[in-house]
Amino acid sequence: METFLSWICYQIECLHHGIILIGVVSVLTSLLFLYNSSFTDTPEDQMQSDIQQMDVLQQQTSHLEGYNSIIDHKPLRMRCKSCALVTSSGHMTGSGRGVEIDRKECVIRMNDAPTRGYQKDVGQRTTLRVVAHSSVQRVLRNRHELLNSSQNTFFIFWGPGNHMRQDGKGLVYNNLRLLKQMMPKLQVYVISGLKMLHFDELFKKETGKDRKKSNSWLSTGWFTMAIAMEICDRINVYGMIPPDFCNSPSPEPSVPYHYYEPAGLDECKMYLSHERGRHGSHHRFITEKRVFANWARMFNIHFYQPDWRPAPVTKNSTDS
Repeated sequence: METFLSWICYQIECLHHGIILIGVVSVLTSLLFLYNSSFTDTPEDQMQSDIQQMDVLQQQTSHLEGYNSIIDHKPLRMRCKSCALVTSSGHMTGSGRGVEIDRKECVIRMNDAPTRGYQKDVGQRTTLRVVAHSSVQRVLRNRHELLNSSQNTFFIFWGPGNHMRQDGKGLVYNNLRLLKQMMPKLQVYVISGLKMLHFDELFKKETGKDRKKSNSWLSTGWFTMAIAMEICDRINVYGMIPPDFCNSPSPEPSVPYHYYEPAGLDECKMYLSHERGRHGSHHRFITEKRVFANWARMFNIHFYQPDWRPAPVTKNSTDS
């Protein structure tokens, strides 16, 4: 087993060092946000349409389209009344939120974020872990914690088409199949290509920007929030800052981008450099958080550590 998993690590490391990802579709989608209204809709019409579609989708609890198991391609079946979506932010350090997080019916984490040694602040349960193709190698390296003890955890992996293709040429997809064969109780799901395309449209709908033309790569945080909205009736998000946090004239003390890498990159510096980047591909962390704040005005989403709520939308003074 150890030799096999080490071989997978080697294969994926070769992938990261040998392939340059240019112009590939790398974003996922959610049927939850298939908007039928045009850009000429009023904000009130758009919000009502969103709420109606959410109500319809919440009734469809049998399975979730677009998330398919790695071997038999069965759709994901998952529903939670309350979820804790735990980010990897340094804001979680010293939070003491662990017990509160573990009380939620479902706990959602991202990539290779560990719990061992951080239970007091981030909890120890994991119901769902959303993993980017670029983080698979790190997950395998931490397999003793993240995989060996995670047979009750659902894993959803996402990645661009050339990594996840199912014709024998998708290296990440192939390695995930081998991993599932070696650990048959592991719950491994992947995002379908169609679902990925729908999430590109979601980003464009919410921001007015074409993801590829704006040199943007959606973050795992974006994917995780959108997936959580399909799964959870209520979402408590831990460690996510508001969209204007890093531009505050009196910013809070800096924190590391990851709570488990205290000497790592500064979170706000990371966010601002990506948001302002125009050459090469970048995440649009702050743009994404503006979308999350807007979703929280319509849906049952709440932010903690730091605790904040989105400001109400101000109406134009000419409105009646």
